[in-house]
Amino acid sequence: MQPLSSLSHLILFQLLCGSLCSRCPYDCSCFPNNNIFCVQLKLVNMPRGFPSSTKTLYVFQNNINTLQQQDFVELGELVMLDLSQNALSEIPDQVFSPLSTLLNLDLSSNRITHISKDSFTGLVNLERLYLYNNHIQSIHPAAFEGLETLLELKLQGNQISVLPALQLPRLLHLDLSYNSISPPGPEHLQTPQLESLKIAGLGQSSVDEGLLRSLVNLHVLDVSQNQLVAIQPELKEMVGLRNLNLSGNPLGSLKREDFQNLNNMLELDLSNLNLQGFPEGFFNHFPKLEKLTAAGNPFNCLCTLAWFPTWLKDARVELLRMEETRCHFPPINSGMVFAKLEHKDFGCPTTTIELTSAENRSTTNKPTEPTTPSGTTHAIPPPPPSEVPSADKESFLPFPTSVSPSSILVEPEQELMCPSNICLNGGTCRFVPYGQVSCLCPRSTSGLYCEIQNEARPPPPSPRVSIETIATVLPNTISSHHVTSTSISLDLQRYIETRPHISGIRLTYRNLSGPDRRPLQLNLPASYPEYTLRGLLPNSTYSVCASPLGEPIHVSVACIEARTAGIPPSSHEPSVDKTEPSSSLIPIVVVVTVVMFAAIVATVVVIRCRRRFKVPETSPLELEGMKNRPENGMTHSKQPAPCPSLTQSSLEYEAPLIQGQCPANNN
Repeated sequence: MQPLSSLSHLILFQLLCGSLCSRCPYDCSCFPNNNIFCVQLKLVNMPRGFPSSTKTLYVFQNNINTLQQQDFVELGELVMLDLSQNALSEIPDQVFSPLSTLLNLDLSSNRITHISKDSFTGLVNLERLYLYNNHIQSIHPAAFEGLETLLELKLQGNQISVLPALQLPRLLHLDLSYNSISPPGPEHLQTPQLESLKIAGLGQSSVDEGLLRSLVNLHVLDVSQNQLVAIQPELKEMVGLRNLNLSGNPLGSLKREDFQNLNNMLELDLSNLNLQGFPEGFFNHFPKLEKLTAAGNPFNCLCTLAWFPTWLKDARVELLRMEETRCHFPPINSGMVFAKLEHKDFGCPTTTIELTSAENRSTTNKPTEPTTPSGTTHAIPPPPPSEVPSADKESFLPFPTSVSPSSILVEPEQELMCPSNICLNGGTCRFVPYGQVSCLCPRSTSGLYCEIQNEARPPPPSPRVSIETIATVLPNTISSHHVTSTSISLDLQRYIETRPHISGIRLTYRNLSGPDRRPLQLNLPASYPEYTLRGLLPNSTYSVCASPLGEPIHVSVACIEARTAGIPPSSHEPSVDKTEPSSSLIPIVVVVTVVMFAAIVATVVVIRCRRRFKVPETSPLELEGMKNRPENGMTHSKQPAPCPSLTQSSLEYEAPLIQGQCPANNN
């Protein structure tokens, strides 16, 4: 009985091992629920020996350069396959045919150049296909036939010149951005259920009208980094849009009527449009707006935009890329984060409305607002022209009274003085009715603040480069770890690690705070994990972007902003107000002048005194023709020169300051 019992235990152990233990290839990591990871193992070929029950397989960030049909024969139940970030240059025909249950296939960031007719044969249940960031130049017209269940197709960041007709009845998401194709029309996109379309960076000046009319279910539209100069009428009628990206287009100023029908908008991107501001009430057309992006615009943070930060808080709209949304003008606000400014920072003129009783004709003014404990009254902003108080509007007054023109008083300082540096190019600032500010511009300039030069002159030749297209920014891949007043140290380690195949780094930077915002470019080898930008201007905000060298400038761009420190004032030098001379300097100058004059006079007197009373070599008697005879056999010694009297008032005989040989006059 004992051998039989041992045999039964062995059989039970093998059954338990067969059910609980599964095969796992060498160096791969196997997890419950049939998930296997073979990541960053420097694999050249596809590993084999996976359990047949494998559901998800991740083999990304390796060096796999070829695929064979035998690699997937035992994976009949596979649902997810990730082969991204490898070295695949082609997709062999019917290589995925054993994967009839596959739902997601990721082949992004490889080196694929061509999609053949049978590249995806057998993937009858495929729902998501990712082919972005490859080198695809051509796609066979029948490459996507048979993918009837495809929901999402990503082809951005390739070199496709001709787009085949996409007959995908269930497709919901399509990304064709940053290719060389012409603007697609309705004959190219036979996708009646499409909800998201991204056609950024195609260089198109307009979107096909027929295409916009055919996409009746479209909720997301990305037309950024193109050459759109106006909002098309067909776009205004797409009432179902929830997400619209217009960034990087030369649209100029925006008009309220361009968006009056887009009442269901949830996310709006208006970055890099060279906007100086928004018309007041512009965002009233978007009652459901949740997220707004307005970065990279040279905003004029003046009184006309003082309503914007308040609206953001009241409407509870999230401002994305807030640190990149900064003021450009006036100089006092240059480089400041727009959303962090308060109403007082916009330089709005302060006006006070005082009401005088007409019954008793007293000089005492009745404030319209209660006074604070300190005794000051609240300032009331000027009313618009349609709401100017008049005698007919008795309900506006706290008691029966009449309003005369003298009852609306503007503070004298605000009436005579404008905010400093508000008008450019020699313009003259003035106040117009109701406290608004305007500028009188010379003939050669125009605009609200004389900021437009009418005589356009071609810029001088410069080694600076211009960036026509800007790709989607990849966050947190470059950073700055040390910033001084003239330099910024960059950390490029993570950017290089995430892109191991780049030959170098194209570094582009520009000053967002100065008048010259043209970018400068540097080329660095991929072996530089750190680099320091030098020769920068102090107290300025710089935008720094990194992109792969030798590739299109819109591929894998990562950007940051950093602000250089200001130059600290010297501690040993006293600060002097240069605007007007100090009254305390006048007596100091007088005292210094008197002392210098006295010193000069004293020096002259000493010299004259020494010359006049110099002791001669002979006695004074010899000078008169008489000899000094010896008395008692001894010769008279030389007598010192007589000292001048201290009582003489003439400057010629004034006593010197030091009388070393003169005895004291004790008589």
